[in-house]
Amino acid sequence: MTVSIALYQPDIAGNAGTILRLGACMGVPVEIIEPAGFDLSDRNLRRAGMDYLELATLRRHVEYPAFDRARREAGRRIVLLTTKAERAYTDFSYDPQDILLFGRESAGVPAHVHDAADVRLTIPMATGARSLNLAVSAAMVLGEALRQTRG
Repeated sequence: MTVSIALYQPDIAGNAGTILRLGACMGVPVEIIEPAGFDLSDRNLRRAGMDYLELATLRRHVEYPAFDRARREAGRRIVLLTTKAERAYTDFSYDPQDILLFGRESAGVPAHVHDAADVRLTIPMATGARSLNLAVSAAMVLGEALRQTRG
């Protein structure tokens, strides 16, 4: 098993497509927790993912409870990336079964999802910076998780 990326109700097709491309190139599944803010057949998703979408492993979950049930049954840990955490993503020991969960571009995740996470991590940024692009954040954290788990 390998680390996977999960997107909670993503808003922007281009970001999701870029993350699907990232997953395809790195051999990492991407999970989308619906509803998304766009049609998953959206041309922007296809444009950002290019021909890599055919290589991507996409798992769709109709809602958060279905995702949570599936990950619990598989014994997988949710590692939530959030601006509401103190611990840096580089100060954590990843496991190959971890799910890296990223919230909506517009609103993050709701409190019940935040509270259900096994671990909450953040990407430290310069003072005054609010957030990075979702696809950039996913690539940074995935890189660290793969560095640790694929040795």
